[in-house]
Amino acid sequence: MKPETLNFFDKVYAVAKLIPHGRVTSYGAIAKYLGAAKSARMVGYAMNGSGGKDVPAHRVVNRKGLLTGKHHFDGTNLMQQLLESEGIEVIDNQIQNLETVYWDPSKEL
Repeated sequence: MKPETLNFFDKVYAVAKLIPHGRVTSYGAIAKYLGAAKSARMVGYAMNGSGGKDVPAHRVVNRKGLLTGKHHFDGTNLMQQLLESEGIEVIDNQIQNLETVYWDPSKEL
């Protein structure tokens, strides 16, 4: 990967580490916060490669609250289990009450 891509990934990880316990954000919200509004997919790639970096990737979902990255977690339902352990209700891979648990870095930081 190009150095600027890795630098972007590091920025993504820094924002993801700020997501509060019991809250979630979206790939697009992180991209927008970083000034790269059309790079939600790159944020997803960063989350996929975040293993071993102490990044709470389970707190990053798609804009509709779907657990689209769940297949990148070990175990059948690990992403959902991690979210539920933080008090977030998930039904059919969909976060319930998304507007209540949603964290927007552009408004919070």
